[in-house]
Amino acid sequence: MSINTEFYRIKRLPPYVFAEVNKLKAKLRKEGQDIIDFGFGNPDLPTPQHVIDKLIETVQKPRTTGYSVSRGIMGLRQACARYYQRRFDVSLDPETEIVATIGSKEGFANLAQAITAPGDIIYAPDPSYPLHAYGFVIAGAKIQAIPAITADEYLAGVKDALASAEKPPMAIVVCFPSNPTGHTAEIGFYEEIVAIAKANNIIVLSDLAYSEIYFGEKPPSIFQVPGAKDVAVETISLSKTYSMAGWRMGFAVGSPHLIAALARVKSYLDYGAFTPIQVAACAALDGPQECVDHARETYRNRRDVMVEAFGRAGWEIPSPDASMFVWAPLPEKFAHLGSLEFSKQLMVHASAAVSPGIGFGENGDGYVRIALVENEQRIRQAARNIRSYLEQGPRSV
Repeated sequence: MSINTEFYRIKRLPPYVFAEVNKLKAKLRKEGQDIIDFGFGNPDLPTPQHVIDKLIETVQKPRTTGYSVSRGIMGLRQACARYYQRRFDVSLDPETEIVATIGSKEGFANLAQAITAPGDIIYAPDPSYPLHAYGFVIAGAKIQAIPAITADEYLAGVKDALASAEKPPMAIVVCFPSNPTGHTAEIGFYEEIVAIAKANNIIVLSDLAYSEIYFGEKPPSIFQVPGAKDVAVETISLSKTYSMAGWRMGFAVGSPHLIAALARVKSYLDYGAFTPIQVAACAALDGPQECVDHARETYRNRRDVMVEAFGRAGWEIPSPDASMFVWAPLPEKFAHLGSLEFSKQLMVHASAAVSPGIGFGENGDGYVRIALVENEQRIRQAARNIRSYLEQGPRSV
């Protein structure tokens, strides 16, 4: 075999759009340009001090630095169960209905590997976080993209697809609050999705990574629907809630049958997250929650400043219901550029980096995702730069 062989799974993955933007960003920064970076959803807020203190305390104990447990230590699974009980009034069995994951991304990807056979059909939202589709593509599935700017649009699309399908999909992916759109879903959405799944023997995979970053009503869990555990698994993450993105800590919870499948795959692949990180994650879930309130208010304030400042600059953008992102339509006279070219021009001529919507699916091409990861002063600075660019109109990169 030649080392130039195109590998099967790699051939199924398109070029990573964000890599092109990141390459340009690195080039401009090397040349001395001050790029205000709204592109990557990497929290800039500090991890709560009591979580850091627990990590330091635990890592100094020799027995905590060996191999851990791929399912997660029991104390952490119990802390996750307490979170679900406190937040959603949902009871979970830490032994059979919870697996700690190395970030929710790993849990989602390995669950796709565990349950997917080549040729299986998956309904996935478009636009959505790339892994929601490509985690299954890597596993050999076929993706049917369903338009999903809002929950209502996605639900209608799922129903239409089922009505014309020769056979139901193996699984349906849902993600609300949505990354990238910031839209939320009400409990009635989940009730209908669960009813559809039960009637058609479909698995539901719910991504609830932004459960605590909301600006109105609290987003529900799919497990607030009676009987959802029969068909569903939900992934959650500490990354955004506690500003612990690099710590890589999350969970998959729900159907014992599906959780057992994920746990079996993980048992072959990893020994779980570093034990001191798991212990610190317990401190996050069980400790004081004022840090979560503070983070939520910080993102709310940044959202409000961005909507107001960008609007005055001539770019009207909607105010998201939740998440740490603004999903912004391209300004009208720039719409013909498409999201990738617009993102490049915005970076070169306005020193502002955003994520092109095409990276989240074909339906995202008329939008860019703007992460709320810069402070209010930098947001206003970006708005001044953007105003100048918008007034002059499209230019070459």
